[in-house]
Amino acid sequence: MHIVEIPSFFTPYGGEFCLEQSKALHSLGHEVRIISNVQLSLRISRSRYFFYPYGCQWLKIDGIAVYQSYLRGWPKVIRPNVRRWVANVRSMFAEYIKQFGKPDILHAHCVKWAGYAAMLISDEYHIPYVVTEHLPKEIFYQEFGKGLSADWAIPLLKQAYARAGIVITVSEELKEDLACYFGKDYHSISIPNIIDVDFFACRDRKLVQDDRPFCFCCLAIFDERKGYDVLLAAFDQLVENHPNVRLTIAGRGTNSKAFKRLVDKYASKHQIKCLGELDKEGVRECLYDSDALVLATRGESQGLVLLEALSTGIPVISTEGVPMSVRPTIGSIFVPVNHVYALENAMLDTMSHASSVDAKNLSKMVRQMSSPDIIGNRLEKVFNDVLNCYKPY
Repeated sequence: MHIVEIPSFFTPYGGEFCLEQSKALHSLGHEVRIISNVQLSLRISRSRYFFYPYGCQWLKIDGIAVYQSYLRGWPKVIRPNVRRWVANVRSMFAEYIKQFGKPDILHAHCVKWAGYAAMLISDEYHIPYVVTEHLPKEIFYQEFGKGLSADWAIPLLKQAYARAGIVITVSEELKEDLACYFGKDYHSISIPNIIDVDFFACRDRKLVQDDRPFCFCCLAIFDERKGYDVLLAAFDQLVENHPNVRLTIAGRGTNSKAFKRLVDKYASKHQIKCLGELDKEGVRECLYDSDALVLATRGESQGLVLLEALSTGIPVISTEGVPMSVRPTIGSIFVPVNHVYALENAMLDTMSHASSVDAKNLSKMVRQMSSPDIIGNRLEKVFNDVLNCYKPY
């Protein structure tokens, strides 16, 4: 099967889920390439905006061929930026087929806006497309508000869902979460994202003793949705009675001045290390240096970092913002959203049971849930079903 993957965003702004799925499908013998059109933000990074390459170029990432372009977004003009982004993806696809021919299927990651671009390409070249939706409802809330919206984008995105061969949501709850915008009149299935279980392999840690502090970590971008204010408040209370504890924080924006002000507000006197944005190797090393992961999220579509942590052999604490259908069944505690006291108690409970953690069993559970071979085979079956039923519009 010849598959073209189209992510709505990609490196340096994430998109690992697209790469991991591409690698899994490639390992099953399929011809897989990625068309990546990344809109750079002047607000996020001036250096990237001005100095990243212009034009299109081919590169290989983990053995997957990526047709890469960086588009400079115009500040505060969303609709023209969307038009430019979609037009650029269509132009890149036209160049792609000159070299490799028409693929059998398009796989778009997130309807906004790769799913919409895939729909237009499908119309032009008569190729079926599938959309995998990764974005949680909170991301849509930020742009469209809560509930029904008259925003110009909604009809376009709704159409892209309805005409897809199938929409794959990364949790069962996500379709219901987004129904207020897009309804439910489209074919869907739930398949979680992939965890690179060989990379995030289990590793034993030294036992926590009196001469070594218990080390929590949190790996998440600095965003209101991630609940850092709740986490820092809970950690502040925890160390009042248990001073031999540490917290390492990493993620885009966590070494910024704004984040430092937040840390100073809640926990300036405590042992907190802020590392900023890490690459994949840095994330793994942070997990290996930690005894547990804690995430005070206000909403996730899946919560991949929890599974990455479990895969390395440490327990996790999170909130009920993680959908029930994708919550791990062991090695995890889930507390109400925005509940400082409950989060503190969960951290304390995790510390008290650290010596009884079966790291290898945690890692085995993740492998059975989200390993590349498990998810790759499920995607392969879905794609074949779509191809067998495809009728061009």
